[in-house]
Amino acid sequence: MLGLYAESIFAKPIKMKFVFCCYFLLLAAVVTAQPVSNIENIFIITTDGLRWQEVFNGADSELISNPRYVEDTSLLKQLYGDSTSELRRQKLMPFLWNIVAQQGQLYGNRLYENKVDVSNFYKISYPGYNEMFTGYPDPVFIPNIPIYNRNSNIFEYLNAKKEYAGKVAAFSSWNIFSAILNKRRTHLPVNSGYENLPDDSSFNNEIINISQDLIIHKKNTRYDLLTYLSAREYIEHHQPKVVLIGFGETDEFAHGKRYDLYLQQAANVDKMIAELWYYVQTSSFYRNKTAFIITTDHGRGEKPGTWYKHGMLTKGSGEAWFAVIGPGISGEGEIKSNQQNYQKQMASTIASLLGEKFNSGKNNADPIFFPMTTGYNMAVLRQPK
Repeated sequence: MLGLYAESIFAKPIKMKFVFCCYFLLLAAVVTAQPVSNIENIFIITTDGLRWQEVFNGADSELISNPRYVEDTSLLKQLYGDSTSELRRQKLMPFLWNIVAQQGQLYGNRLYENKVDVSNFYKISYPGYNEMFTGYPDPVFIPNIPIYNRNSNIFEYLNAKKEYAGKVAAFSSWNIFSAILNKRRTHLPVNSGYENLPDDSSFNNEIINISQDLIIHKKNTRYDLLTYLSAREYIEHHQPKVVLIGFGETDEFAHGKRYDLYLQQAANVDKMIAELWYYVQTSSFYRNKTAFIITTDHGRGEKPGTWYKHGMLTKGSGEAWFAVIGPGISGEGEIKSNQQNYQKQMASTIASLLGEKFNSGKNNADPIFFPMTTGYNMAVLRQPK
């Protein structure tokens, strides 16, 4: 009897140690693993060269009063000016601040030391999109010309998997995207610049193609509205699971030193994203299963005299931002904690949200783990495949 009693006494510490070990292992898993979510589809939406300053502060009070960059300063103040940055940013991008700020998360407000930085040295578009979609800030300089990218990207990686084969598509205003995503090697459906949509008996495709053909002075960047309509038509008819939409006119108007048109286009992009989100949330295929990542490829000059340009010699060009909204992602809104994220993490993050792990040989950036809703934090955890 005494032996049994002694055995039970010594067994208790062993059992308690076992319980504590299990507890800490579970706790570690909760901390390190991406919580499971209902995300089955993901849309990545970029707007070229839109500064974090406008995203988080709205129209710059000094720039909207400068006739050098604004044709009608009085009217622009009525449209986008106000007494506080909170009011100005809501006027400029109401979807971002009325919907994403309530249901999702926004990163990159450097006033709170919340930083999103470009890792590539050059801080122009081709290196920026390459870094974003390959996870590799390539040290080899590729200028903004149609050189086919040697690096593997997240879209071809996903398209090679059974779950996403034939369900990945990209649409962009800038005509260089076909080279950045190496359409020739990947055979991805990439529609960029004033490239016509395929003749698939869609009446709307025909209308879009006719509209593009009627534009006399075509530039390297298509009108963003045409890019959006092309993407929407494809999404409705083909129901892709992974979609890239790259808007480009914010950068075009900035390089043209037209702060008024730059702001107007930022507002237009916000409206198009809002319309797309409404479509997604009213579609039985996409509703409550789709995440949006909204971001940019680079920053711009941080001073009133340099806002319109960017590059390795222009301070502020490496400062970026991003927003995310989707099922399971908690409504933290504007993230105000001291934090550092990088553009090179975006490819791994896209994969992680889908429960995948992006392996490309060159991509070694960890994904960004977002705060999840309470129900997901203690749910079954999903490790990347």
